Amino acid sequence: MTTTTPVLNPRVIALAHYAARALLENVLARHGATFQQSVTLRLAAVAEGPVERDRIVEDLVGALKIDATEAHSVVDELISAGLLAPHEPSQVRITDTGQELFETTSAETAPLTARVYAGIPAEDLVVAGRVLSLITERADEELAALNK
Repeated sequence: MTTTTPVLNPRVIALAHYAARALLENVLARHGATFQQSVTLRLAAVAEGPVERDRIVEDLVGALKIDATEAHSVVDELISAGLLAPHEPSQVRITDTGQELFETTSAETAPLTARVYAGIPAEDLVVAGRVLSLITERADEELAALNK
């Protein structure tokens, strides 16, 4: 039986996204964290210090296509869980517990990701990255036009 490689289309992208996300969510669930919380923790972890809460909310809205109210709610959940802490006047910072969770889940997902990407030629990853970035840019433009 011969299988043909599918042409990149919305379904192929969605299947890849949800398959990879399911791996991450499996790891996160073992630690009582959600995908949205993980994305938020990452933003705080890589900030190298306190970050404006509104900046994190803006980044979440842009990345996850959620509204600002939902993004603020995720930040509040992380503060309540002691994974983020308020930092005056309008900033938040990752706590030691939050940093530990981020590092633990990152370490647990790293070998999964390595196996998923194993054997894919570097040139193919570059092309895929370029194409997916262009699709993201264009979809964001279309979404912005729809929301005007």
